[in-house]
Amino acid sequence: MSAEKELASAAWLNEPGTKAVMEALLADGGAARFVGGCVRNALMRVPVTDVDIATTHTPEKAQALLEAKGIKVVPTGLKHGTITAVTATRHFEITTLRVDVATDGRRADVAFTQDWEADAARRDFTMNALYCDADGTVHDPLGGREDVEARRVRFIGDAHQRIEEDYLRILRFFRFHAYYGKGEPDSAGLRACAEKREGLRQLSGERVRDELLKIATADAAGAAFRQMAAAGILAIVLPEASRLDRLERLVEIETQQLFLMGPDPLLRLAAMVDLDAAGVVSLAERLKLSNKDKERLTGIFTDKTKIVCYLSMREVRRALYLMGRQLFRDRVTLGWADERPGRNAFQWRALLALADSWQKPELMLTGEMIKAAGVPEGPEIGRVRREVEEWWIDSDFIDDEFSIIERLKAIVQATIY
Repeated sequence: MSAEKELASAAWLNEPGTKAVMEALLADGGAARFVGGCVRNALMRVPVTDVDIATTHTPEKAQALLEAKGIKVVPTGLKHGTITAVTATRHFEITTLRVDVATDGRRADVAFTQDWEADAARRDFTMNALYCDADGTVHDPLGGREDVEARRVRFIGDAHQRIEEDYLRILRFFRFHAYYGKGEPDSAGLRACAEKREGLRQLSGERVRDELLKIATADAAGAAFRQMAAAGILAIVLPEASRLDRLERLVEIETQQLFLMGPDPLLRLAAMVDLDAAGVVSLAERLKLSNKDKERLTGIFTDKTKIVCYLSMREVRRALYLMGRQLFRDRVTLGWADERPGRNAFQWRALLALADSWQKPELMLTGEMIKAAGVPEGPEIGRVRREVEEWWIDSDFIDDEFSIIERLKAIVQATIY
C-alpha cells in the first residue's frame, strides 16, 4: 500500500543536497527511494539522523550518475552494493536493491535485483522495510506501517530465519524496542531471540559492543537489559552485569536530573557492573574497547578516593586536582546512582556543578626555582617538586609565592644537606 506524498514536507527530504542526490539517481531510467530509518522516524515524528536510499541502479552506475552531477562518492561497500554520497550537509548511504543468496549468521552473500518487495523481505524488521519516493509518497510492502503505529518491533517473516541470517539481530531487536517500542516486546520475536541466543557467541566483540552501547543510550535501557537478562541473552554478551538496579537509577538521574547533559553510554555500562582491574581488562578485551574507554573504566573501578555527597569544598578541590574532572564526575554520578531514589539529590548535583566550574590551579614553582634553592640537576628536582606539591595540596592550593618558596627551602635543607 502507499500513502500519497505523506512525507512531502519532511525537512530532510527537502534539503538541497537530498534533492540533488535523488535527481541524479532518478536519471537514465533508474528508480530510487528513501528507505529504513529516515522513513520510519519521519512517520513516528522523531528526529531523523541518517538518510539511506535504495536504488535499482548497480553501485557502479549510481556512482557514475552522482559524480556526473558533481557529487562526491565513496565506494564504502561495493561488494554488497553500497556507496556513500557526500554533500555539504549530509552523507547518504545508497544501496542497490538486493537479495541474500547465502548467510552464515554474521554476513551475507548478495545478488542484485530489481524487485522492491524482494529487497524488503531480506531486511530485519517490518518498520525498517518502509520506502519513500522523492515526492514523499510512502510505500509499505510488508505491513510495517501498522507496526509503526502500534510501536511494535516485529521481525519480517519467520523470526528464527531472520536471526539465523545475522545473530546481531537479537541485540537489534532489544535496541529497536527500547527506542521505538511500546509495552512488552513482540512475543514471537522475544521467543526466537531466547531460543537462538547461543548464536551471539559467533559475533565479533566490536559488533556486540556497538549494540550494547546503543541499547545503553536509550531511555528505556533498564527495561531492555532486564528483558535480555530474563531471556538468557545478557549472560552471554555481558555476564558481568550484576547491577541493573544502579543502571536504572543512573538513567533516572540522567533523564530527570541531568537532562541537559544527555546519556553517557560508557558510564551506563559501568553502572551495570562491579569490576576489579583484571575484570576491566577482560571486559575491554572481549568488547574491543578503545584504550581511552578502558582507562576510564579502570579509573572508575580502581580509584580509592572517598566520594560522598557531603564532601567539603576543600575535599572537593583536592579530589578534583588528584582525580581530574572526568573521573570525579564519573565517581560522583555513580555514587549518586548508588543512593536510594530521592536521597541527597541536591548535594550530588552540587558536586557535579562544582566540577563543571572548577579551574585546575597551577603550582607556582619551576625547575629553575628549585635549582636556585640548591637542588642539583637530575631526579632530585622532580622529587623535591612532588614534596612541595603534596604540601601545597594539603594547604588547599595556597597561591602565596613567599610561602611556597619557604616550604621549598625547608624541604631542601632537611633532605639535601
